[in-house]
Amino acid sequence: MIYNQDFHKVEDLVELFNQEFADHNTRLQAGADEPFYQAPEDNKPAIIFSSHDYFASALHECAHWCIAGERRRQLDDYGYWYAADGRTPEQQQEFFSVEQKPQALEWAFALAANLPFRLSLDNLNNPSGDAEAFREQVYTTLVEYFVRGFPPRALRMIQMLCRYYRQSHPIQLPDISACSI
Repeated sequence: MIYNQDFHKVEDLVELFNQEFADHNTRLQAGADEPFYQAPEDNKPAIIFSSHDYFASALHECAHWCIAGERRRQLDDYGYWYAADGRTPEQQQEFFSVEQKPQALEWAFALAANLPFRLSLDNLNNPSGDAEAFREQVYTTLVEYFVRGFPPRALRMIQMLCRYYRQSHPIQLPDISACSI
């Protein structure tokens, strides 16, 4: 799998998402300086903002939305904390615990879009924590999703991505070595 900028355009992903999930009063919008989930308010839809024109950022932010429950989707950024780059080791461990499921879904989305997946430690200026252990946790979660099933919105997202990027060819569980850090 090789990222093809001409084929994997974030604008296409935005259009696909906004059509597929029109029934959820949520819009995907690329181009933000930082990713952010803006909860719905005053009869306006929720907006999932992804970073710049990064396809992977859009997949990742959609993963968060796909697992957020009804109550969390009523809160900006789903009510989670976010510590910027330069986290303490304790904050990085908290990041790992919060990011395990979304990154597993992002990996499934990348497979469906026929893209390589790169694990995000999101702490470039102060790499702390055990990246290999985190990769194994994300992979274990991905395996569990394949075995037990994906959350409903995530499954819809996977099916949508397969239709567009794989012409419905099924995805298969990759080996852990398919994930780079």
